[in-house]
Amino acid sequence: MFLRLFLVFTIVPIIEVWLLIKIGRVIGALPTVAMLVAISMAGAWLARSQGFSVIVAIQQELAAGRLPAAHILDGAFILAGGILLLTPGFFTDFIGLFFLIPASRRLLKLRLGRWLEQKLRGGSFVILGR
Repeated sequence: MFLRLFLVFTIVPIIEVWLLIKIGRVIGALPTVAMLVAISMAGAWLARSQGFSVIVAIQQELAAGRLPAAHILDGAFILAGGILLLTPGFFTDFIGLFFLIPASRRLLKLRLGRWLEQKLRGGSFVILGR
């Protein structure tokens, strides 16, 4: 786990700096910064609108007496996407926007569900606490 975190916290900033340099050389420094600000603003608007719609959906599911598990997972992806959009850089902005788009969230939930099912069937998923 430590190695994975170490790799994430070293490789992602290297990718970000590399992309900023490459894009800055092609379009210039000021347009690069303006593009990052525009992407962040669009992402903030998208995170807000998606977040509100998920909150409404959770409330409706709870009012109907159902567990809103899928909507809670949507909320987690939206939160992660919003956090990624706060970090400056094109790579994290791309991943953050990917988390905010409903169609890509459906793909992520499908993949996560398959992964969890595989772990549970294989017995390699352990729930602690009892």
